[in-house]
Amino acid sequence: MIPRVAAATEDEMNEAISGMFGDRVITEGRVNVDLPPIAENGFSVPIDISVDSPMTEDDYVKQIVVLSPRNPLPVLAQYHLTPMSGRGDVSARIRLGGTQSIRVIAEMNDGTLWSGAKQTLVTLAACVID
Repeated sequence: MIPRVAAATEDEMNEAISGMFGDRVITEGRVNVDLPPIAENGFSVPIDISVDSPMTEDDYVKQIVVLSPRNPLPVLAQYHLTPMSGRGDVSARIRLGGTQSIRVIAEMNDGTLWSGAKQTLVTLAACVID
């Protein structure tokens, strides 16, 4: 049997976004996503996310959500922050089920939503099923 990639769809990713944020407007900007242009192995891809925010009591990042249109589940990670976090930055390693554009949405404490995205070419997909 040939293994095949297990993947969510763009529609499933959009449903996940609607489930978390409703119909609020998501504005491009303030979110910087850093992924390698080519990931030789989708089992461990470094990602660095930074959100432009002073992280004060009056203006801070409340949560950061990392989304994938090609992994089995569209929500890869969800981080909750407070002003005590000091910076609106997250670094992690994620598994990717193939070449795709990762989308990151940051929710600010005032309820506004900001986003950024980055594409990476994955030569060996991590999310396969038999």
